[in-house]
Amino acid sequence: MAHALTAAERGLAVIPLSRTKLPALRSPHHDEARHHAVPGAHAVPGDHASPDAHAVPGDHASPDARAVPGDRTVPGSHASQGHHASPGHRDAPRHGDTPRHGDAPHPPSPCRGECGRMGHGVYDASTDPHRIRELFAAAPWASGYGIACGLPPYHLIGIDLDTKSGVDAPAELRELALRHLFTIPETVVVATPSGGRHIWLAGPPDTVVPNSAGRLAPGIDIRGAGGYLVGPGSRTEHGVYSAVPGTAHLPPATCPPALLRLLTPSPRRRARPAHAGAPADPQQGQGLVQFVLAAHEGQRNTRLFWAACRAYENGFGEALTAPLTDAALRVGLTAREAASTIASAARLTGHA
Repeated sequence: MAHALTAAERGLAVIPLSRTKLPALRSPHHDEARHHAVPGAHAVPGDHASPDAHAVPGDHASPDARAVPGDRTVPGSHASQGHHASPGHRDAPRHGDTPRHGDAPHPPSPCRGECGRMGHGVYDASTDPHRIRELFAAAPWASGYGIACGLPPYHLIGIDLDTKSGVDAPAELRELALRHLFTIPETVVVATPSGGRHIWLAGPPDTVVPNSAGRLAPGIDIRGAGGYLVGPGSRTEHGVYSAVPGTAHLPPATCPPALLRLLTPSPRRRARPAHAGAPADPQQGQGLVQFVLAAHEGQRNTRLFWAACRAYENGFGEALTAPLTDAALRVGLTAREAASTIASAARLTGHA
């Protein structure tokens, strides 16, 4: 808790985390959701779930149960996050909760902390020392803390550089910086137990940066509005998160405008039908082709898939299929592997 209070003094809103990096407090709507669930369907708690995890908030029977590794994003996003149970924490049934015979059960309304109780993930985040002590007192098993992104005064953006699956995320970020002409300024950098890095940047108050996984480049996840980062000093199942020497007392630096534009993409455009025999613009998507050509062994499929997804999202996937295939062959993939990977990208983006 001492580390969390120190972060709060700097204006960073925090929540307690378990050793599995999930919010340590169970949703107070856990029992309500089960009570109202339709028979045969999964109970969905009142507060929404988040990307990168697969557990439904409040479903854990005890702290650290059914953990999902990785940093989490928060309630209100499109996948599930998971809140851990607080031992002995049960809400008493409310009058009128039991449906009359023949009535269809009605799930409780979504709640993001309006009920005033604890257990709403990032919506519990606070910079108030008294409130933080209350949160940690309710979760004595907490071994770390999460820092909410997207909130004033910094509107924190987290650049999560992964080192798993043979991806060199720092190299991917350097390549993006060279291609789009930006430089990562001196800022807070946190080392993860797996060897990854979290880069903290400050965003503008009028821009919402969404959470994403691998959209910017392979191995690079973004924590934005509604997400959180594991704070330095947190102890997890895999080790301790720690600030990189010389960065701990820096304020989060302003996100470079060119990078911010990449983090807030324009709405997806559907590909327009090409006229029969119409030649493709030879310059269209050449940056994506070069991205594939720069792939090393172990990166080739990942880079090809990422480039094909971006091409389809921007409306020239069909036109770029042949150049991407040629690039994939040149870096060592077979024609069958290239065709399968590009087809998977087309299906994922709704163009198959």
